[in-house]
Amino acid sequence: LFRRLFILLVAAIAVRTVNGVVPRMRAGVVRRMAAGGANATMAELEKRARTISGIVRKSAGVAIWVVAVMMSLREIGFDLGPILAGAGIAGLAIGFGAQNLVRDVISGFFILLENQVRVNDIAVVNGTSGLVEEINLRTIMLRGLDGTVHIFPNGTITTLSNMTMGYSYYVFDVGVAYKEDTDRVVDVLRQLDEEMRADERFRTIILEPLEILGVDQLADSAVILKARYKTEPIQQFNVGREMNRRIKKKFDALGIEIPFPHMSVYFGEADRKSTRL
Repeated sequence: LFRRLFILLVAAIAVRTVNGVVPRMRAGVVRRMAAGGANATMAELEKRARTISGIVRKSAGVAIWVVAVMMSLREIGFDLGPILAGAGIAGLAIGFGAQNLVRDVISGFFILLENQVRVNDIAVVNGTSGLVEEINLRTIMLRGLDGTVHIFPNGTITTLSNMTMGYSYYVFDVGVAYKEDTDRVVDVLRQLDEEMRADERFRTIILEPLEILGVDQLADSAVILKARYKTEPIQQFNVGREMNRRIKKKFDALGIEIPFPHMSVYFGEADRKSTRL
């Protein structure tokens, strides 16, 4: 009994040690990778290290407890040979019967190995977007803007888009009336861009000046100009919303018309000839 209790106590201490050591090792690895000239920002390195460290802690914890339980069984007097042999046969049978599970684990391994997505990234998985809250060998968990948690088995992922790998873009369309001078509108946008980059709230998260791609469409009721901002990861929405707010206020102040879809209803006059009849 003393030996069994000692084994379980050592296992618990080992798990706590792993949970304490791995985060410290993660910070050290991030610093060494950054000092070694890794082609990524500190935030990117931290996200990747956090994702991998989470998998390592969980895997190490499971392995420690499995070994501890097996050692405790041996102390009780169980013969582990038949148990291991039976576990091998059961594992083989489960492998054939649970092909989807094996597929999920293999897919998750390659997602981590290839650094396709990390915790705290914004990703689009099978058409569903959200913040990556957790990555496991079997599943990936996204939290949508409305708080809904979406869980996808890794083997079922057919499309995966990472919106925050290295940097982000906010792409927006600016629609003005046909009577407006597009060159003047471009000058106003550049002036707003200078004001945005001079603002302390956005100076550090905007990586490049506003890129105005030009007149993108001649739509039914508006001329559409397309532009985009290059920002730090996940900051594109804050920058884009603020820029849209400033565009609306500036256009109102300068009298630049922002058209909107509308419908004209025409009530025709009665035919005079038919009226006479």
